[in-house]
Amino acid sequence: MRLGRLMALGLALVLAAGTALGAETRDPEDHFFNLNSGDLKAEAADARSAGKKAILVMFEQDGCPGCIYMKQHVLNRVDVQNFYRQRFLNFSVNTFGSVPIRDFTGRDLTEKSYAQAAGIKGTPTFLFYDLNGAEAARIVGPVKSVEDFLLLGEFVASGSYKNRKFAEYLQTQRKPKGS
Repeated sequence: MRLGRLMALGLALVLAAGTALGAETRDPEDHFFNLNSGDLKAEAADARSAGKKAILVMFEQDGCPGCIYMKQHVLNRVDVQNFYRQRFLNFSVNTFGSVPIRDFTGRDLTEKSYAQAAGIKGTPTFLFYDLNGAEAARIVGPVKSVEDFLLLGEFVASGSYKNRKFAEYLQTQRKPKGS
């Protein structure tokens, strides 16, 4: 009888730990990224009227390991999706794409020429624009931890990008291990 109780308790603990460790996930294409009209100036006006803080553009390309990682481990998380959707309009741009896009100045480009004009050198690149179309923050490469990606969003939404670098912000905001 005692062994049965211990096994049941052990199973309950394993299931509870699994639930705590596993976060709810959804497809980032449907739940992280917003539908893009292709006109960033108009999107900025919409973001302003919706009370958003900025626009996030994720520059990516097919087969990019860092892009795949972000979509499978960070952007698919419901908590990340909710946080970013509340504060930003989030768009994806294919650095080799031919889809038309109008930039913040009204120039008509393709995704590829827009990425080149923005100086994108690698993927993924996360580029935040303020609602006037000025660059607020740029992160090149995947952000491996959900906590750091949420802190990146808070860094931009709070306006901290105006007076310090993200690396500095990150050092002051990270919770010490074990706390």
